Amino acid sequence: MLKTITFAAVHFTVAFSVAYLLTGNIGVSSVLALVEPMCNTVAYYFHEKAWVRFGSQQIAVQ
Repeated sequence: MLKTITFAAVHFTVAFSVAYLLTGNIGVSSVLALVEPMCNTVAYYFHEKAWVRFGSQQIAVQ
C-alpha cells in the first residue's frame, strides 16, 4: 500500500509540474494533475480488458 501511495504522490507531482511549466497557472495545473490520473485509470481499465481479449491471443500464437 505504501508503494501505491508514493507512486500516486510522484504521479501527481509530475503531472502538476508539467502542467505548470506549460501553463504557468497554479489553478489549471492543479486541476490537470487531479483529472489526468482519473482519465488514465479509466484508460488502463479498458487497456486491460483489450489485453485479456486480444493480447493473450498474440502470446499464445507465438
